[in-house]
Amino acid sequence: MVNVTTLDETSTLGVGDTGDPEILTLEVGVMAHGGHCVARHEGRVVFVRHAIPGEVVRAVVTSGGAKARFWRADTVNVIRGSEFRRAHQWKLADSLRAYQAGRQPIGGAEYGHITLEHQRRLKAQVFRDTLNRIGRLAVEPQVTSVQADEPTGLHWRTRNRFAVTASGRLAMFVHRSKTMIPVRNIPLAVPELDELHLWDINFLGASSVDVITPGYSQEVMVVIHPATETLAHEPTLNKAINDWRRQLSGLPGTVSAVVSVPQLQPDQKPRTIRLRGRTWVSETVRSLHHGTFTFRVSAEGFWQSHRDAPHILVEAVMQATNPQPGDVIADLYAGAGLFSAFLARAVGETGRVYSVERARQASKDARKNLHEMKQAVVINGRTEKVVSSWAHRPQAPSGQGGLEGRDIDTVVLDPPRSGAGRATIKGINALPASKVVYVSCDPASLARDAKLLAELGWQHQSSEIFDLFPDTHHMESVNIFTR
Repeated sequence: MVNVTTLDETSTLGVGDTGDPEILTLEVGVMAHGGHCVARHEGRVVFVRHAIPGEVVRAVVTSGGAKARFWRADTVNVIRGSEFRRAHQWKLADSLRAYQAGRQPIGGAEYGHITLEHQRRLKAQVFRDTLNRIGRLAVEPQVTSVQADEPTGLHWRTRNRFAVTASGRLAMFVHRSKTMIPVRNIPLAVPELDELHLWDINFLGASSVDVITPGYSQEVMVVIHPATETLAHEPTLNKAINDWRRQLSGLPGTVSAVVSVPQLQPDQKPRTIRLRGRTWVSETVRSLHHGTFTFRVSAEGFWQSHRDAPHILVEAVMQATNPQPGDVIADLYAGAGLFSAFLARAVGETGRVYSVERARQASKDARKNLHEMKQAVVINGRTEKVVSSWAHRPQAPSGQGGLEGRDIDTVVLDPPRSGAGRATIKGINALPASKVVYVSCDPASLARDAKLLAELGWQHQSSEIFDLFPDTHHMESVNIFTR
């Protein structure tokens, strides 16, 4: 019998008239964007996690109410299972075992109960349906697997963020909840993470901890984010820093650690306090057809989380862009310069790559990573403002918001999960570029931007989708649009 009466009192479970969690019997329909299936109960839409289309399940309502437009629910028992269901490989993320133990599952592995082959079919369906529903685009995609992945889809993640419990232990959140579940292993992470045994360290005084374990090196970076109450009192912060430094001193010499202190006042700057080692890691990207680069990536910098994502995406972007000597390319949301480096090498000294990034530290990394290539221009600024300036002042020097009289041939962009947005898309459209190569980690925001591009006269040419997030609902795609 599934026990749902001992759940943490901070959970968001919806309740029936008796005050007990409401459990529904549902026949679940198609998989939707976000990792849940769509079902109906007495005419109301219910988004069900941890199910597979076609199954009949019992699901506990986790949020909703009598006046809610829709409910959310977790599968607690499978009445009629799918042929593509398998035993979940992560106990804490397994909804069936979690509710049997009287708790909710942690988020982050919501596809773990589905065979890998079927995961990719579902992701293709979600991508197709999302682009059709939001972007009005008809696509028939396939999802490419990553050959280096283990057959079970484990041990690929190099970037992991943990919450910290009131007792100082690493934990992860329940989906859409502030409830934390302490963890002692991360099956999706590269093995180097578990080998550190960070679960045995007391991070009291921190709100979260990031652990960076580059895919093909011995380097590790631990980034500690102090809690608000720790930051409010300098002596408290200093004591916590000393405690963290002492506890981390026993880790291998290849482990660096920093404390990330945010900007607290308008006149203050964010600061990084080094506890040990360096404040950055090296990431070496070996592409099949375009050579090798080693990048410096700071503690707070963005980098793809799958160990093989950088070289896979470089190959895809280079093929989609097809850069030639002398080309002028804009690389928007460029981060530490992953695509910019390979594009700059391809366009040569007669070409130009404008590498645009809003985050100040990432731009500093990009300048170091690209400093030997004079054809690479790093610009730190808001993307929409930079492209707007290009359109209005193309003759101005690059340092003054211009393009030095050059015409952009191709725009490459890899925006955050929220997408590029109307201002940036309109700015891109005002440039003379004939091609846009759009790298997306979210089909919904891609669809919104694709609709804007279509309204401005751009045509969708192709989409290539990569399963760079096995056992989760996430996917990465490289998309081509032309005028």
